[in-house]
Amino acid sequence: MKAVLQRVASASVSVDTQLVSSIGKGVLVFAAVAPDDTPKEIESMASKVLKMKMWPDEWGTTWKRSVQDIKGEVLCVSQFTLLASTKKGSKPDFHGAAGGTQAREMYDQFVTKVEELYEKDKVKNGVFAAMMQVNIQNDGPVTLEIQTNPATEEQGAKAEAKAEKTKRWGEKEEKEEREDTKSKFELPAELLE
Repeated sequence: MKAVLQRVASASVSVDTQLVSSIGKGVLVFAAVAPDDTPKEIESMASKVLKMKMWPDEWGTTWKRSVQDIKGEVLCVSQFTLLASTKKGSKPDFHGAAGGTQAREMYDQFVTKVEELYEKDKVKNGVFAAMMQVNIQNDGPVTLEIQTNPATEEQGAKAEAKAEKTKRWGEKEEKEEREDTKSKFELPAELLE
């Protein structure tokens, strides 16, 4: 599961120009569910959202208080596009996001878990799979990206690094082969005169 958290002074969600949800001071959570997410990732993400230190304490020391500490509100918005791959070409690939029923069930479980771990009346929601207009008054701005399964991302980075190393190794061998071919070639004696 992946989420982008934005510390906000206020935020709201509308669908077809109708206001659906709004919050004052708190955190706006754009959340995306991956196909291999489990209830463990859902619970971990809900906990991280609520415990992430995004506000200063009463003495102005930064990164000391969470949304729970400040008694702020939470607005959750489903956003599968967070899991897009943009590695090839100019068209995003969304195969990294869970689809349909699975995505809806897991996202609903996430919102329910946030409500259970906090105060239900302080947790608001957008409309799953709707074209939403999200209005944000970002406070800071402070925007954080979090993932519940960073090992998968790390493994992907390692695989890419290994592929790049293999590619460089292949290019090096090819270059050495060309150089060997050059050194073996000798001009005929009559051309040297």
